[in-house]
Amino acid sequence: MPSDTPTPSAPGTVRPGGRTARTRAAVRDAVLTGLVEHGYPGLTIEYVAEHSGVHKTTLYRRWGGVEGLVADALDLAGEDSWSPPDTGTLHGDLRALAQEILETFTDPGGAAAPTAFIAAAFQSERAAEALRGFYAERFARCAPLIERAVGRGEAPPGTDAGAVVRAVSAPLFFRLFVTREPVDTAVADQAADATLAAVRAGAYAPPA
Repeated sequence: MPSDTPTPSAPGTVRPGGRTARTRAAVRDAVLTGLVEHGYPGLTIEYVAEHSGVHKTTLYRRWGGVEGLVADALDLAGEDSWSPPDTGTLHGDLRALAQEILETFTDPGGAAAPTAFIAAAFQSERAAEALRGFYAERFARCAPLIERAVGRGEAPPGTDAGAVVRAVSAPLFFRLFVTREPVDTAVADQAADATLAAVRAGAYAPPA
């Protein structure tokens, strides 16, 4: 078990390859496993040290504690290459986006980690800030989806991409995390279709 690792310039910064990147990835994986197994209240520095192979002294120095570990794991999750759907129509894009949300949070193998992050955000303000940052960055990536729709005449100029994505997501998240109702493709399509109608009505565009 390595007792020390080089210190990066700041949490959230990854050098291409190298020991620092490998260490950060190992710590991230341990944090995810801990959140899934024990939830945020049960996640400890000792657990992350044991499962990542990084000494707890290093974890305290670089991340400050459990809150910093969770926040950085979210930052690292946001460094992926995800891009919004591009089906050729706004209707198709919104349905595909809703389907992605459905699959992310209902897949038995993949839903545990993102669900654990959301749960952690209710118990840690720093985790909540990191989660807001993660989704703000996701909304920004969806800007081309709306730009294409405006160019095709499917959405009014100035339509807010973030508002559109929130509108697609909200009914699904409400069922998944508040009422705990079943969610299926029909529900996802309904959320997308309702959002499309609102976009066409100018609900997410500046007043004329």
